[in-house]
Amino acid sequence: MAVDAAQPISSPARRSRYSKTTPKISSTQQAQSSTKSPVSKSGPSNSSNRVSYTSNSGSGSGSEYHLDTSVATTSVSSQVSLTSFRASLPDNPQVYDFSDIRAATNNFLAKRYSSTSSSQSWRCTLHGKDVIIFQRRIQKSMEKAELRAKLSVICRSHYKSIIKLLGASISGDHIYLVYDFVIGSNLSLCLRNPRNPSYTVLSTWMSRIQIATDVAHGLDYIHNTTGLEIDPVHKYVKSSGIIVTEPSFNAKICHFGAAELCSGSESKAVTNGGEIYEEAPAVSTPGRKGSATRTHEFEGVRGYISPEFQLTGVATQNSDVYAFGVVLLELFSGEEPVRFKYDKTTGNYSKISLIDSAREVVECGGDREEDGGVGVERRLRNWVDRRLSDSFPVEVAQKIIRLALDCLHVEPDDRPDMRRVAGKISKLYLESKFWSDRVKMPTEISVSLAPR
Repeated sequence: MAVDAAQPISSPARRSRYSKTTPKISSTQQAQSSTKSPVSKSGPSNSSNRVSYTSNSGSGSGSEYHLDTSVATTSVSSQVSLTSFRASLPDNPQVYDFSDIRAATNNFLAKRYSSTSSSQSWRCTLHGKDVIIFQRRIQKSMEKAELRAKLSVICRSHYKSIIKLLGASISGDHIYLVYDFVIGSNLSLCLRNPRNPSYTVLSTWMSRIQIATDVAHGLDYIHNTTGLEIDPVHKYVKSSGIIVTEPSFNAKICHFGAAELCSGSESKAVTNGGEIYEEAPAVSTPGRKGSATRTHEFEGVRGYISPEFQLTGVATQNSDVYAFGVVLLELFSGEEPVRFKYDKTTGNYSKISLIDSAREVVECGGDREEDGGVGVERRLRNWVDRRLSDSFPVEVAQKIIRLALDCLHVEPDDRPDMRRVAGKISKLYLESKFWSDRVKMPTEISVSLAPR
């Protein structure tokens, strides 16, 4: 049965929002409307109170809808959500004048937020925003046009687990990177507070698996979703470069874009336990006049440097995966990647590697109790951070350690990429969530200690 397009079809949903006025149609007009005839349709007429749509058939009869503007117009809540969405979008990158940087930092006399051999930072207000400014060395200076071109590409990226890069400024052999300030503390201090070593805010298994998930997806975004023409790398993956936000205890990655903007960075000094800066001086070879050899120039973080990065000085996505594997072990053990223990008998310091201790947990023997009655589960419970109060899913913990060791493979090509790592971490997060819901203390039980 054919239906004339000019004849509106009513529905229950329309009756609630529209008022419909339909004139009476005779039997002759109904017969005419059942056949296909030319249709003349008048456009919508707008008024201050209503919107009318009129459709006429060939005989001049028609029907009219009246749309109530109080229902059809955009609500205030949708306007607010649109405003909040616009506020969440990344701002256009700025090339700040060096005078603005000096004014914000009180000519660099303000209290430093942090200071290492690689960079110095100040928390300040710049153009009305609460920001943190990092100072880094660059070997080759850039013009403003080149800096603006690089920033326009890097600042397109916007992800919840990455701290936004707002802009930069160059003066001499230093670049000043301006990031949005995030309230929280870095992961290294959360795990090892020198003022109170026995306390940590990350005292539950779920809080730590949440940090691992955020960092994994953040690095996956940097490697695979930023849309840069080159293969982007982070280069500075470390626990002190990950901010644990308050009060949600989510993780955000710092220093995004620093590797691309400081690609010509030069190293100057070596520190104990911090970032390594190795200078490349000319070294004369004894017995040969005029010959000199140069060591590799590289910048990295002690304990997080992959073997090929240390050999070539070139940061790659595989070296980021290696550093993330170290962060995983550090996150669940609470220990530093490399530490030294004093031996009273010999008077020397022995080096203890977190990677070696994790390997001993999962690779020395099977599930049967061996080596003095110590099985895999018992070794695992001794290795995991004791501040978790021995409350964690053993199988998930073992899978995480094996995943971290896969990221720490000596051969770069044998390491998984971050997309695969992030997928596995997400699966382990769901398993941990199921375990947490299952062992959660019941809340609907009341206990009375009064006498009956």
